[in-house]
Parts: sequence; structure tokens; C-alpha cells
Amino acid sequence: MRHLPPLNAIRAFEAAARHLSFNQAALELNVTASAVSHQVKTLEDYFGVKLFNRLPRNVSLTPEGKDYLPAVSGALDQLDSASRRLARRTADAPLNLGCAPTFAVGWLIPHLSDFHDEYPEIDVRLTLTPITRQIDFGASDTDVVIMYGTSGSWPNLVMHQLMAEELVPVCSPRLLQEHPLETPSDLRNVTLLHSIPRMGQWRNWLHIAGVKGVDPKRGLRFQTTPLAVSAAVAGAGVAIANRRFVETDLDAGRLIVAFEIDLPSDSGYFLIYPKESGDDPRVSAFREWLLTRLAEEMPEHGDPILEDTLPPGR
Repeated sequence: MRHLPPLNAIRAFEAAARHLSFNQAALELNVTASAVSHQVKTLEDYFGVKLFNRLPRNVSLTPEGKDYLPAVSGALDQLDSASRRLARRTADAPLNLGCAPTFAVGWLIPHLSDFHDEYPEIDVRLTLTPITRQIDFGASDTDVVIMYGTSGSWPNLVMHQLMAEELVPVCSPRLLQEHPLETPSDLRNVTLLHSIPRMGQWRNWLHIAGVKGVDPKRGLRFQTTPLAVSAAVAGAGVAIANRRFVETDLDAGRLIVAFEIDLPSDSGYFLIYPKESGDDPRVSAFREWLLTRLAEEMPEHGDPILEDTLPPGR
């Protein structure tokens, strides 16, 4: 049998210790400062030790309080994370999906109605998520994310590789009429379009193409790759894009591949979620649908559903 102090007293202590203020803790917990003080006193009486030094204008932790705080904070964080996961797994809970903008616009959104047709009972809530190396599922309602990176970018999380990159320079037919591009060196005569999060792409492509004398940093800069591609469609310049994401524009004649020189990349897009979410029916359904659809569309890459990418050494 566990002998635990009252939970309200624990919450009051942790908030007051984190803020070093009974008033700030009271605001967070939506109670009065005197109620926080009372709960802290209850905890001190429970253990028979003093946890705070009460000063005229603030409070400070005693050595016992400092020693107790990390364990309490860790336990509350675990309880909060577990509670969020349990709440998300109720039958009518939505599937909260975070997705890199380029993948969302280039592939997911055009296919998302297919998932809804197959799983109408799952309410997908999509949020565009900037590329990041820090993904904290416990601090948000997000269930899964689709993110750009490499296989070792997110240790301790389950990762499924979705799509490798095939990066090529693209532009509008109108731009080619006005500024013929016969060799890669002719790029000096047109505007280069950049995606700010991936500013090194033009430098790397020009190097692969053996082009000298073209400033890889000049041109127009955009917050995301979809914006840079939209500018290319409008004739503003030449952008670098994943061929898979601009197939519709290529087929419709809105874009043309300026040069058939691919930029090699060891990065790609991954479906990522905590290991404990792997058996969540909503996550499982989305994972199986996503990997199956991509395998059908990209048989040359093999069946991605057969290999889960986990952190090295795990």
C-alpha cells in the first residue's frame, strides 16, 4: 500500500516551489494565496519538516524542499503526460496531427479526403509545424507528427520513413521563354528562389552541377518551400523542389524541370510518435493508411511499411 501525501498539497508545493511565490502559484491553480500557504503547511506537517523559508516579500526553499522538488515535478509531469494520452484515446477523441508545411501542401492535404473516406469516425485535426529537432509530445495534444530530417534526428521516438527527396530546379514555361536556360550556368541570368529553412539547397545544387560564378545566396527568400514554388509558378524565378510534391504542376504544365540534375539528400520525411502511442487505434489506422498509400504510389522505393526506423543502438 502506498502512503502518499494529499495530492492538493503536492500540487500547491510544486507550483509554489517552481515560482518561488505563493501568489503566482495561487494564480496558476486558481485559488487564493492563503489556500496555497495552507496546503503547503499541510504537507510540512505531514512530513514534519519545513519546506519553505517564509520571508517578508517572498519565499525560498529549504534544503529539504530543494531535494523534494525534482521528484515531485517529475511525478506530476508523468501523471500529466499519461492523463493526456488517456484522454486522447477515447473513442471520439480527434487525431491531432502536426505536419511540416511542404509535406502537408505537397502530398498530405490532396490525399487527406481519402483517409476520411476510409475512416470517417476519425476526426483529423491538422496543424502546420515548423521543422524542429525538439518534439515534446507530453507538452501538447499532438498525437503524431510528420517531420523533415534524418533517421537519427529524434532519438527515443518511433520513426517511419515516408519519402526520400528528389530535389530538382523548377520554373514556369513563361520564364524559360523570356530567359532561356540552356546550361546550368545560365542561372546567373534569372532570380533564384529560396526557402529560408533550407537556404543551403542552391549552394549544394550548383556544386553538384559544377556551376561556378553564380551567387547561391542571391534572389528572393520565402518562409516555406510551398511559397517559393508558388513564386516559381508565377514566373518570379527558379526554385528547388521535391519532384514528388510538384508533380501536379509539372503534369499541368505550370512548372518545368529546368535541368535534370538531382540534388542528392540523406534526409526525408518521417512519421513520428511516442512508442507508447503505437497501439492507439487512431495512430495505427493513420500509420497503416499513410504507409500503404505511399507504397502504392512509390513502388520503386520498396514498401516503407516493412521497415521502422528507430534510433541507432535501440
